[in-house]
Amino acid sequence: MKTELLERIVNNASDRRKFMKRVGATGIGMAAATMIGSSLLSKTVEASSEITDVDILNFALNLEYLEAEFYSVATTGQTLGTGVIGGATMVQTNALNAAVPFVTQEVQDMANEIANDEMLHVQFLRSTLGTAAVAEPAINLQALGNPFDNENDFLTIARAFEDVGVSAYAGAATDLVSNLPYLQAAAQILAVEAYHAGAIRLNLILKENSWLPQTSGAQLPPPPVPAPVDSMDVPPQDPQPFSLATAHYFTTIQNPNNALAVIRTPAQVLMIVYGVTTTGQTSGGFFPSGVNGTIKST
Repeated sequence: MKTELLERIVNNASDRRKFMKRVGATGIGMAAATMIGSSLLSKTVEASSEITDVDILNFALNLEYLEAEFYSVATTGQTLGTGVIGGATMVQTNALNAAVPFVTQEVQDMANEIANDEMLHVQFLRSTLGTAAVAEPAINLQALGNPFDNENDFLTIARAFEDVGVSAYAGAATDLVSNLPYLQAAAQILAVEAYHAGAIRLNLILKENSWLPQTSGAQLPPPPVPAPVDSMDVPPQDPQPFSLATAHYFTTIQNPNNALAVIRTPAQVLMIVYGVTTTGQTSGGFFPSGVNGTIKST
């Protein structure tokens, strides 16, 4: 199937133009890989190479490791155990990696449920891949400062993770049509990630407007509207209640405004988690040594 696609790209001018538009800044001699996962998939490869389903799932697994470790530390102060990741944790030791001092019961309950979901995603992908599953890569949970210092900082980083994950799964849909079981699984995971994103965005908006009463602890100030992670990002905010013009409870394409979810290419996803803006990068940000497997470059 993939060989036929490459031959069609080479021999058909229309398909060639579509291909070049998709590859974009990654270069003429390069082909974009498929994408899956909370996330998220990227690779730039020679046009003669072929991305396998194992490559795709392993990239997804890398991103699920990141999310699951983030929520595990946030809710318990502990990294994932060997029974989940199949070996010793690769989260970089940092005294700031401690449980979030939650002050709103609703937010803490939500965080606990998301933590369990992301752990199950890791186990699902590892079980599917079997002995082909990549090990957890080095992870720096402090890449953007301390996300565990308080409830507001936790929600800000969690929002970015979930929104990026949803956009990556949405972008993967057309690449998975030849493998219906994987497409079905991706659709189901995308739905769960969207549930997470919606809940987090709503809680941030309620807190921005002081509409979510705390249940314990010292009163936190309202969090600011999160900065966008890239030019397509739509941070959650509702500065004027009941106004459709200014409310952004959901992340959708704004121009044209057609109520479709934002989608990201593989390179765009990795640029966010690596914290870079150029192509050809293979590490940085939350993955100081890059992700494991064959799909790793912006």
